[in-house]
Amino acid sequence: MSTRPARSEDTTADPGPDVADDVEALYTDGVTARKGAFAPAWADRLREDVETAFEAARSRPGGAVGRGPHRYYVEIHPEQLRGFVELVDHPWVRSLCTAVLGPDYRIVELGFDVPLEGAVNQPWHRDFPMPEETRAERRLTSLAFNVTCVDTEQDMGPFEIAPGTQWDDSPEFDHGMFPPRSHYPRYEDRAVRKYPLRGDISARTALTIHRGTRNESAKSRPVLVLGVDGPEATNSERHDTAVTRGFWQTLPERVRRHLACPVVDELTPITQKHTIEGLVMGEA
Repeated sequence: MSTRPARSEDTTADPGPDVADDVEALYTDGVTARKGAFAPAWADRLREDVETAFEAARSRPGGAVGRGPHRYYVEIHPEQLRGFVELVDHPWVRSLCTAVLGPDYRIVELGFDVPLEGAVNQPWHRDFPMPEETRAERRLTSLAFNVTCVDTEQDMGPFEIAPGTQWDDSPEFDHGMFPPRSHYPRYEDRAVRKYPLRGDISARTALTIHRGTRNESAKSRPVLVLGVDGPEATNSERHDTAVTRGFWQTLPERVRRHLACPVVDELTPITQKHTIEGLVMGEA
């Protein structure tokens, strides 16, 4: 049976919505969601900003990293998104981060994945090796929020996840992340494809075994990724998010206290370093 961490309460914050069922889902299935968290128009603005950042990233060396054929990941700075504050300060996001990670959670990653036409099935994987706190204590130390920029359709290469596999731990996992093919039948039996709509938010532990699937359409399926760490996690070492002093001054204190990044005079375009070599070739 999974155990829940005992967390101190942040008595200065708005308690927000009850997320007990979402925490339970994260510890059982490894994924949960908030349908209709934003209006579709908000997601449409998000897509405009993502497409602008994607075009800029692909125009410079190291601006985008491959996650398989015709599939890219780009990390960006918070002020490249007009809706950044609305996202990270959304009551459901705040409440879930606090409930799972504690009041001192840190926002460490902002980026997006773009499967284009021709993207193939990724190998089943998790995004990083299992932390010792999770292995020894059955405790989650980070969360990944996904926000779709489009209404996901069946032929667009939907995200596929194998619920309950966040606890899978085997020395056979390559780099602690890639299960051997002999484990695939377990994941295929459990696999659930997700079809989020514009305005939906999902949250998961990136330890739950998952993959992007084949995009058989002529459409891209961009999805925003927000990575959040608890105090023990070290995912920030793989990311280079920064904010300018002017942008920092506009942020609510409730956001600042969770934004773990340098404050600079001028932003430097990010050279991607969160490469996952096992994804580069896809399932083939």
